[in-house]
Amino acid sequence: MANLKNVKPSLYMPNLLHFLEPMVEADPLIVHAIVEVSSNTINKYELITETGHLKLDRVGYSSLAYPFTYGAIPQTYDLDDDPLDIIITNVTESLIPGSVVEARVIGLIKFMDGDEVDDKVVAVLAGDKRVDHIKSIQDLGEYWEKETVYYWEHYKDLKKPGTVKVNGILGIDEAKKVIEECMERYETKYLPQLELKDEECCCGACGCNN
Repeated sequence: MANLKNVKPSLYMPNLLHFLEPMVEADPLIVHAIVEVSSNTINKYELITETGHLKLDRVGYSSLAYPFTYGAIPQTYDLDDDPLDIIITNVTESLIPGSVVEARVIGLIKFMDGDEVDDKVVAVLAGDKRVDHIKSIQDLGEYWEKETVYYWEHYKDLKKPGTVKVNGILGIDEAKKVIEECMERYETKYLPQLELKDEECCCGACGCNN
């Protein structure tokens, strides 16, 4: 059985976006990721930030399916006002949406969606011996980069053509920098909102003890 550290047993389901530490054992290269979308699907699921539930955000407008697993890193807040996105690639068997995995960071995709910065951390599953040889995003090969850039720049073509742009495939150092920035932004921008809601809550589910 997997347990959350420093969280007391409760009758209520905790929102893992706000209970789960972003990094595993303070290792900057191993992060927790909550799976939203499995590979080989056109359905786009998103975590509701306020509750942690999965919502079907949309069905893809084209036949382009996600070529990788997609999710979010808890206790982070990106410039698009959502948790920081993470791509988990080279997964042998599809992961279940809503599950929590430990992922090893190997790089970053600089990404613009319309006018919004929407960067995406790239990772592989930590502890999967099949991907131990992948130490950096360059180890994924030239074709992986071409396929991934093509996917992101074309998956919205039938809805909003030309609105998505990949601005670079970067390494581990840049990925760590973005993760740390999003962790700090969560602490300074999002967490005060969360604490305000806790103070107003009287149901006992959030741990406010009202």
